[in-house]
Amino acid sequence: MIKQLQSPEKYQIIYPDDNGEPMSDNTEQFRLIVWIKENLELLFASVVDVFVAGNLLWYPVEGNNKISQAPDVMVAFGRPKGYRGSYQQWNEDHIVPQVAFEIWSPGNRLSPMLQKLRFYEQYGVEEYYLYDPANLDLTIWERREERLEPIEEVNGWVSPRMGVRFQLSETELQIFRPDGTPFVSFVELAQLREQAESRAEQERQRAEQERQRAEQAETMLEQERSRSQALEARLRDMGIDLSQL
Repeated sequence: MIKQLQSPEKYQIIYPDDNGEPMSDNTEQFRLIVWIKENLELLFASVVDVFVAGNLLWYPVEGNNKISQAPDVMVAFGRPKGYRGSYQQWNEDHIVPQVAFEIWSPGNRLSPMLQKLRFYEQYGVEEYYLYDPANLDLTIWERREERLEPIEEVNGWVSPRMGVRFQLSETELQIFRPDGTPFVSFVELAQLREQAESRAEQERQRAEQERQRAEQAETMLEQERSRSQALEARLRDMGIDLSQL
């Protein structure tokens, strides 16, 4: 059997891990990226073959390092968790990241954002979410055959892939897990954990107090029983028959 060797040109291609662009332009964009990425990580923590990443370069075409995109957040179903310098699709069983998120910032321009849409459409993304926090505007595209088509009603939209629900309130974007609990920040998660631990400690203290009260009641009952027995014994010694009373 003849082993086919890679051409020297193909072998020497380098796929950079960094495209030179910042992850975010401002604190709000960064907060939203981290919020979505970390909540999706938490949602799929027990599912071994769901890979979630933020601002990771995705190369869809082997041999061409000029074709790439770094979604603010992406989700690849069917791929294991773990370290990547970049998402090289040919090394990922040719699985396309099915979900991509972008957060619009004041530094974004329409033309590059349209190029991203065309990229995601061309290379097989199934669900694309673009959120503009300044204008509270969420646009969702879903793949229908070979095209990404916009969803008319985003309020209440449930992702076919992720199972999460999207809602726009008067002040913010809200995302809910399949069980109805909302996505929370790391700080909120820590506060919820502290509250749960505090409630558990209060319950433990109440249980301990109940146990102590039960022990005290048992002790008092035993003391009353002992006094009653002592009184009966004394009356018998005095010749008093309690059954005749």
